[in-house]
Amino acid sequence: MKIAVLISGGVDSAVVVHKLISEGHELHLFYIRIGMDNGEGDCSADEDIEMCTLIARKYGLPFKVVSLHEEYWEHVMSYALKTVKEGLTPHPDMMCNKLIKFGFFEERWGKEFDKTATGHYASIKEINGKLFLATAKDPVKDQTDFLAQISYEQLSHLIFPLGDLDKSEVREIARLASLPNATRKDSQGICFLGKIDYTDFIARHLGEKEGPVIEIETGKKIGVHKGYWFYTIGQRKGLGLSGGPWFVVKKNVRDNVIYVSNGYDTKLQYGKEIPLAEPNWISGDPLGMIATDEDAEIAIAFKTRHSPEFYSGHLKRGKDGSMWILSDSDVQGIAPGQFAIVYSIDKTLCLGSAMISPVSRRRGRNRKKSVCTPETKTKEFF
Repeated sequence: MKIAVLISGGVDSAVVVHKLISEGHELHLFYIRIGMDNGEGDCSADEDIEMCTLIARKYGLPFKVVSLHEEYWEHVMSYALKTVKEGLTPHPDMMCNKLIKFGFFEERWGKEFDKTATGHYASIKEINGKLFLATAKDPVKDQTDFLAQISYEQLSHLIFPLGDLDKSEVREIARLASLPNATRKDSQGICFLGKIDYTDFIARHLGEKEGPVIEIETGKKIGVHKGYWFYTIGQRKGLGLSGGPWFVVKKNVRDNVIYVSNGYDTKLQYGKEIPLAEPNWISGDPLGMIATDEDAEIAIAFKTRHSPEFYSGHLKRGKDGSMWILSDSDVQGIAPGQFAIVYSIDKTLCLGSAMISPVSRRRGRNRKKSVCTPETKTKEFF
């Protein structure tokens, strides 16, 4: 096949190139530059491009640097800042995949190729003639949670050559192939920040505004903060409070108040219900076979953050259209604005994702009770 390969300068995408060349495909390498002209978010681009150039030369492949920094600012950075200002927790890496790598890139360059390949740790499975995003062999490196907002059309044009490899195997392939980045460390942190500190980035765009830190159990003021937008639900580090551990458990955006708790009693503070909004189902609604005028549920596995660990529970939909997850166990740090990533109960298929809503079903308007009644219908999904 004629394949566009998105390379980053890291070892993962370099091994993708090596594997696909070994399989006889025709490759064209692309590096997406998203750094701003003012130096913000350059993600060490010059160093990365130099490494990508070495990979291209090693295999005699065409290589092109494409710029999407304006699109990134307009659609990802602005989303992140708007979400933070609203007191919610954004997921910019997920939006980067959906809108930039598999959005604007595909529209302008990728569509000219049979497939687009990346170094994501994920797989694609075909079941009954339909494609599904599937988890990778390496549970620690699995990145399906970062891909859970893509569409079926986007999935259909992608390949993930590392899905059947552990990270250690990738490193070994790079070593045996004498790749110049075989021992290069993996990048960390949010993709658009590069070496910029997250707090500095937020301060630069949203400024600072002093407010009280309140112990939620007692209502006592125990400190001050520089703005609610610097904190996310479940955050432990960077609070500057003695006698911890302290965790952020609630934010009052209107009055600029941060509420914290010492010890973090998840059962008391959150329970097991996760309200959802704006679901994105990659290969079809898992509750789609149940009429919308009926209560519905399906057993699932899910995540609320990047981790090899899954929770188990049920995805539920009420007759009024509301949707939520009822977890089998207490979930720590449920942050509105973040995404719940929904998997098949056997943890092999990533079905999609939905934003965690800031409004619980109990506080929402015209909401019926969230406990499923005996007539609730349950659907099996593989």
